[in-house]
Amino acid sequence: MSDTSFDIIVIGGGPGGYVAAIRAAQLGMKTAVVEREHLGGICLNWGCIPTKALLRSAEVFRQMKHAESYGLSVQGAVANLEKIVQRSRGVSAQLQAGVKHLLKKNKVTVFDGQGKLAGQGKVAVEKAGQPAQTLSAKHIILATGARARTLPGLEPDGKLVWTYREAMVPKSMPKSLLVVGSGAIGIEFASFYNALGADVTVVEVMERVLPVEDEEISAIAKKSFEKQGMKIVTGATVKKLDKGADNVTVTLESGGKSQQITVDRVIMAVGIVGNVENIGLENTKIKVEKTHILVNEWLETGEPGVYAIGDLTGAPWLAHKASHEGVICVEKIAGLKDVHPLDVTKIPGCTYCHPQVASIGLTEAKAKEQGHQVKVGRFPFIGNGKAIALGETEGMIKTVFDAKTGELLGAHMIGAEVTELIQGYGIAKTLETTEADLMHTVFPHPTLSEMMHESVLDAFGRAVHF
Repeated sequence: MSDTSFDIIVIGGGPGGYVAAIRAAQLGMKTAVVEREHLGGICLNWGCIPTKALLRSAEVFRQMKHAESYGLSVQGAVANLEKIVQRSRGVSAQLQAGVKHLLKKNKVTVFDGQGKLAGQGKVAVEKAGQPAQTLSAKHIILATGARARTLPGLEPDGKLVWTYREAMVPKSMPKSLLVVGSGAIGIEFASFYNALGADVTVVEVMERVLPVEDEEISAIAKKSFEKQGMKIVTGATVKKLDKGADNVTVTLESGGKSQQITVDRVIMAVGIVGNVENIGLENTKIKVEKTHILVNEWLETGEPGVYAIGDLTGAPWLAHKASHEGVICVEKIAGLKDVHPLDVTKIPGCTYCHPQVASIGLTEAKAKEQGHQVKVGRFPFIGNGKAIALGETEGMIKTVFDAKTGELLGAHMIGAEVTELIQGYGIAKTLETTEADLMHTVFPHPTLSEMMHESVLDAFGRAVHF
């Protein structure tokens, strides 16, 4: 085979694409990745990773301001925005180099340019708008990801009205900020800017913040955010943005009433749309619905030999979902026998605001909606020794079980380090454990994870420490 002929070509080098490529190479397939911008994709370069670096700086700064409560004295703590951003970009650069190394180590060929379908088994690569070369493969995986959604009349301009990109590399700290959208992206930026001293207002069209989370968790989060000084406006829509020289007057409408808020900057965080343009979908059998490609359980599109994974295929829009889909797709192509379709109820979701939020499976309301009789357990951080020692007593862990079978239907958490704790319940769901299995599991002391045990016990009237 020539250098332009492969077993698998992946268009897009994000967390779905590069993981799919590496797994394909591990299985002995000659593999190529076509990437137009940065290896690692949005997640590594402009999403998950750099925002976590920013939020870590905010967390340390927050702790410094409360040093007295730990018996420490810190004088003159100042947040240096330029250095915070530099650190964040450095973290991304380090990991991008790591991805490049992993692809090279696994003998994956990387083509720099825009990839698009060019007929059966063909991928055309363009560089700077000019044709570069044509590649061929029996299998082609589309992993082109997604971008920020824009609303008519509320388009970001990169100066006064930002997307996540501008919000990640601010040149100066706005004194006031309005965040449109209270999903994970919006709330994380709200949390970051609030911690560094900005006057933050969050507007959400739904009736509660973090609307995909369990209602109890959303309520605790709202109370905490407001205690930190954020203003939360729910059930409201942004009708107009009037831009001044260095500020924006935002017109909000809620319940038929209008109000205006003037802020230095606006961050639009109202979801994402799939990158379906300019990838050669014309004249194929691939179906697109609401900017996302339709696939079956094995990530196959309507076009033979063409697959799609990750954000391009729709919710949940999570990097780990994309990576897992990449592995499923490639292993199915390779003919492995123990491949299983992705079960979205087993995908954990995490929001790295303060306090952190994490969940997996069904909310209490969804479980009841689906006809389950449920048993619900709760355990507060204030009842946990490690949480008290850490000075992190705000939060709760909630578990939802099927009352008849003991099946763990869902788990919902808010508080310190819950984005790490949630994986315990992720493993439990994968192994299809019951309440009995979890009750008989020994949790180490003193740890935050003990609250997971106590929450399970509480669902069946057996909580010990509260």
